[in-house]
Amino acid sequence: MSLNEVQSGQRLHIGFFGKRNSGKSSLINAFTGQEVSIVSDVAGTTTDPVSKPMEISGLGACVLIDTAGFDDVEPLGESRVMKTGKVAEKTDIAVMVFSSEDTREEEKWLERLKKEKTPVLGVLNKTDILENPEVICKNLSEKLGLTVIPVSALQKKGIEEMRTQLLRLVPEDFGIRSITGTLTKKGDVVMLVMPQDIQAPTGRLILPQVQTIRELLDKKCTVVCTSADTMQDSLDALASPPSLIITDSQVFPLVYKLKPQSSRLTSFSVLFAALKGDINYYLEGAAAIESLTEKSKVLIAECCTHAPKEEDIGRVKIPALLRKRIGDGLTVEVCSGTDFPDDLSSYDLIIQCGACMFNRKYVLSRIDRAKDCGVPMTNYGVVIAYLTGILDKISFE
Repeated sequence: MSLNEVQSGQRLHIGFFGKRNSGKSSLINAFTGQEVSIVSDVAGTTTDPVSKPMEISGLGACVLIDTAGFDDVEPLGESRVMKTGKVAEKTDIAVMVFSSEDTREEEKWLERLKKEKTPVLGVLNKTDILENPEVICKNLSEKLGLTVIPVSALQKKGIEEMRTQLLRLVPEDFGIRSITGTLTKKGDVVMLVMPQDIQAPTGRLILPQVQTIRELLDKKCTVVCTSADTMQDSLDALASPPSLIITDSQVFPLVYKLKPQSSRLTSFSVLFAALKGDINYYLEGAAAIESLTEKSKVLIAECCTHAPKEEDIGRVKIPALLRKRIGDGLTVEVCSGTDFPDDLSSYDLIIQCGACMFNRKYVLSRIDRAKDCGVPMTNYGVVIAYLTGILDKISFE
């Protein structure tokens, strides 16, 4: 996988926020040296978020996101502002674009970004037409408590300083988290059990499998790939048992029965739960299953927006397992993509997929919202292991 092919969930997400006509689009174009966003003197030209994956010198693989002005008062303005809010949830670093000293609207969004624990760089744009931009930057920095630098997108001034400041704001743990963590080391033999069922795309592997294989190869592990129905043959072909077996969660029971006693067991979903979310919170959330009744309501949150299939794990298999335990009256709702409900208070449990398509910042924002509402949250793999009685046999880190 080349740098230009890095999946979105692994990229540093940089969101550009500001009022209409503050020059966000022009700034992105100047920063990238490309015509990423449409530029116009008409306020509100950017109506929907525009994302551009880029390789930025010093920052690496990024996604730059242009947003609609958060002061949009047009008939569709409320919808556009809501979409800007969705961008804020998955932004790793925010660029707040100012064009004057009137910061009433910006302050509301700075408070929101602060709640999201998002580092912010302030940029005073259009300095080519402003008087005393250095003084304005100093005043804004003192007033708002953040670094504000002068930039002219038109004259392409201050762009390198902007790049330098963004580099300083990159989260310390960004890009260093590992899928398999301490579960694997150089020289380990790792078996991947990957069912080739109706959900498996013809002729290719799904993203978590590809990313896990690549990491294991980078760690200098020996990777043995097999399907559930050939797992025993693969084990028999090895001189000694694999140190770790990683499986698709839906065949946990079968794989657990076949695995050698000395081999540790986990799943792709569990590994991605730890990579993208909060595994300890997910483990606590699984225990909430015991308090569910037929009057309870569960939300299944999947990241993909694929068409449902007969053996779909989130829409079919997990609901079936839950109703087998709780009763047919249990209400199960499903959301996909970024269509996560604003009000979570009506749910008794949220079950999140592995989130391979989302960045960690976005998943953590979902977790924070669940915590704020007092709703337990868990993960596909954790739930399946819990419902099949082998959660205490699964390796997490």
